[in-house]
Amino acid sequence: MVVIPKGRKTFCPGKNCRKHQLHKVTQYKKGKDSLYAQGKRRYDRKQSGFGGQTKPIFHKKAKTTKKIVLRLECTSCKYKSHKVIKRCKHFELGDQKKQKGGSTW
Repeated sequence: MVVIPKGRKTFCPGKNCRKHQLHKVTQYKKGKDSLYAQGKRRYDRKQSGFGGQTKPIFHKKAKTTKKIVLRLECTSCKYKSHKVIKRCKHFELGDQKKQKGGSTW
């Protein structure tokens, strides 16, 4: 399990900063696919009408994890950058790791 703190002091490549600043850390999420992208328009045109499925659907998935991408936002200039970390099954944004079997009070 990987636990990353919600704040990180790292280099900001923004035009105003260009030095180490405190960054707010969040996990990058993929945006919604556009209906008007060229590939989607071509696919929909090919699929329409009779003839069933026209392009192959991928089934042989090999990987069980995805690479984690951190989205760093500079607290002073609001510049956003991405940082890729290694693959992991469990990812958490927080300050402290949870203790297994330890007393919580």
